[in-house]
Amino acid sequence: SESCLTDKNGFSIEEKNPFYGEYTFHYWLWKNYLNKIETQWVGFCQYRKFFVKNKILNNNIKINELKESLFRNVDEIDSSYDCVLGEKFSVRNFKLSKIFKHHFIEFITNPNILINKNKRNIKFHFDLFHGKGNLDDAIDLLDDENKNSFKNFVTSETAFNPHNMFLCKTNILKSYYDVIFPWLERCEEIFGFKDTKDYGLKRIYGFLAERFLSFWFTKNYKVKELPIVGKDLSDYKNF
Repeated sequence: SESCLTDKNGFSIEEKNPFYGEYTFHYWLWKNYLNKIETQWVGFCQYRKFFVKNKILNNNIKINELKESLFRNVDEIDSSYDCVLGEKFSVRNFKLSKIFKHHFIEFITNPNILINKNKRNIKFHFDLFHGKGNLDDAIDLLDDENKNSFKNFVTSETAFNPHNMFLCKTNILKSYYDVIFPWLERCEEIFGFKDTKDYGLKRIYGFLAERFLSFWFTKNYKVKELPIVGKDLSDYKNF
């Protein structure tokens, strides 16, 4: 529809989309549209991922049941909350088959990781899937206000709020953008834009933002967590 907003005009980094993912739109919103948002709250979901009121265990949920389960109204949230994030994703319970495929040597040299789940924190998980040492290098480029506390977060926490999905009061959004985008831009000096087949490395800016989002909102504001359901609407033949 022509009424849809896109990230291809105005101040845009649309050409970085293969590497930034949804953050190319966030950048566009930051530079072109923030002062036009008139609602008290603003929020973002993802393609095939939705906020729901209660956890859904049945992947074959019917379309009417999905519609009834969707979270649609921020008035249902206690007014003391400032933002909504997805329920935390644990980094302890990853599939070992995937690890053996991509990181076999590392586990052979350090088998204790297999046995002791307490060794698996956010930093360990990021090192495995997005390049060893990359998170440390990126954190070194953070502003002084967040650098040490974010480093402590990724080494002490074993779960984060996933998918870069959030809702927040509109006045908070600019503060988040003012921190995340200058940081990611500095990270470009390290990681650049490599057209690699390794998705975990190619989309590193989105994955860095995902961990930082979880840290920044929980550090600064009162967070309400909601379940996120993944569902491809094309599964519904008559939708």
